[in-house]
Amino acid sequence: MPTDLQQEYDEKGYVVVRQAVDADLARETAEHVHWLARRHPDIRPEKFGHDLLLADPFTHRLVSDDRLVDIVEQFLGPNIAMWAAHYIAKPPRYGQKVLWHQDGSYWPLEPMDVTTIWLAATASTRANGCLRLLPGTQRNRLLSRREMIDVKDGKNVLESGIHPSQIDDSQVVDLELAPGDVSVHNPRIIHGSEANESETWRIGLTLRYIPTSTRVLRENHPSILVRGQPDADNDNEYVPRPVFDAEIHMPFRGAENWTAG
Repeated sequence: MPTDLQQEYDEKGYVVVRQAVDADLARETAEHVHWLARRHPDIRPEKFGHDLLLADPFTHRLVSDDRLVDIVEQFLGPNIAMWAAHYIAKPPRYGQKVLWHQDGSYWPLEPMDVTTIWLAATASTRANGCLRLLPGTQRNRLLSRREMIDVKDGKNVLESGIHPSQIDDSQVVDLELAPGDVSVHNPRIIHGSEANESETWRIGLTLRYIPTSTRVLRENHPSILVRGQPDADNDNEYVPRPVFDAEIHMPFRGAENWTAG
């Protein structure tokens, strides 16, 4: 695992780590989406969010994987929580786009000390709606929700975004990733993605990590402690380690380590 990520991250606002996790874990992550889709057919797979994932043993196994947390520790230090997880899984032919935005505009964190891991569970390509970024925009100020436009057309994930007139298309980087690759990006960098009109799934998982010293200013929004200790000076809530139950949870490698006792 590279240990010199900070300089590139500071310069561009993002960095890519190839083969951060193994292909089998990437496949399990994709299968988790399909398992969720069977259980929640009323929810679009671009919107499998934190509330669905918080008590799931596979989620805990994945977000606490040492290979991911070792990457995050380079940016956040030794006391780390995962405060929000979200699959943006775009089905073939009708996967929704994500309008240009800055993540931090939506997040109730104080301070905005957060590192996002974007894990590719399937190939993420231009054809199926890969992540697109504007390098260097992590130096911009965070726009407020009032400064963005609302687009409630049923064809995009956030239903809001930065007006296209503010985007310099010549500077856009398409971030193509293979299964198991991750990108790490800054909460201020401007990014988005196109719709998936291809014949293949594009499954990505966003994991938002914070140092435990950062406060989550949203009621009833617990986090997962993944390394180190909670901060004694704030009252962030952490969920207990879940117990695997084959009747209600997706089977996965190592599930026996998540059973009672």
